[in-house]
Amino acid sequence: MLGAWCLRRALRFCSSAPFPRHKPKAKLSVRDALGAQSTSGERVKVQDNGFVNIHTPVITSNDCEGAGELFQVESSSKIKEPEENFFNVPAFLTVSGQLHLEVMSGAFTQVFTFGPTFRAENSQSRRHLAEFYMVEAEISFVESLQDLIQVMEELFKATTMMVLSNCPEDVELCHKFIAPGQKDRLEHMLKNNFLIITYTEAVEILKQASQNFTFTPEWGVDLQTEHEKYLVKHCGNIPVFVINYPLELKPFYMRDNEDAPQHTVAAVDLLVPGVGELFGGSLREERYHFLEERLARSGLREVYQWYLDLRRFGSVPHGGFGMGFERYLQCILGVDNIKDVIPFPRFTHSCLL
Repeated sequence: MLGAWCLRRALRFCSSAPFPRHKPKAKLSVRDALGAQSTSGERVKVQDNGFVNIHTPVITSNDCEGAGELFQVESSSKIKEPEENFFNVPAFLTVSGQLHLEVMSGAFTQVFTFGPTFRAENSQSRRHLAEFYMVEAEISFVESLQDLIQVMEELFKATTMMVLSNCPEDVELCHKFIAPGQKDRLEHMLKNNFLIITYTEAVEILKQASQNFTFTPEWGVDLQTEHEKYLVKHCGNIPVFVINYPLELKPFYMRDNEDAPQHTVAAVDLLVPGVGELFGGSLREERYHFLEERLARSGLREVYQWYLDLRRFGSVPHGGFGMGFERYLQCILGVDNIKDVIPFPRFTHSCLL
């Protein structure tokens, strides 16, 4: 008990210290082992299935998520001469490599990237960072969410088995002192097939719940963290895919299901115990006129003309997903605070060093 108490105190101290956050070796060993595997220039599984590693740019003129939560990039000289613009267009730190991966998937069929992404969210929650890492993949000739879901589940399980094989002592240390019982919970996830429910079914489950939620569940409203965690618990603490979200909740690039009057898109989120959303993905809208109409309705047609041209000059059914790397570490190690699985966390009002 004393050892566990001391370790927790050390973690809390590291979280607030104004010097490099030297995390306990176990967590960083797992992070390094995964990073070494994921960033190799070879074809990996996303890890073994012919995916090509693409280095997508950190500086971009696109807002992939359409949420407007961007960090703008400007040269220091602009402070003295405000009329100058280094790139001739507004430039931002990337929120996702997805749109660039879509370009490359037309040439290489299966592509992925692993790198930093940035969100200017004014949040100090245990689940959010301003700078974090993402594993993202795009796959051509995918025509159903089921095909995409299979890749996502296989990626989670294969990567987790690799971590347990390569870093057994480090994982055991975390499970023993930080998250007792996490080993059994992880084995429970690995030996069961992940479940699939629709967004509509998820909302009905939440409405029938005896638990009082801070945010009232309603169809057409995004799921909150408390909803996500409840759904996983309701499903027996087995990861659950939630599919077919309302069109108005999702970005322009997600494929229209043409299912009026509900009007949903072919989107999927993977919810996992203790964390909530871990993966987010969708089939992409490859049909020119559907995409053109969606962009026009959002006032984005001119900005994303290049993206529309990818369909104009020939496209194929395709889809992809992204997985938050730090949230993945939280999930397998049982770490409650996302700031404890990255050496130098960046979040609102904190950018030390």
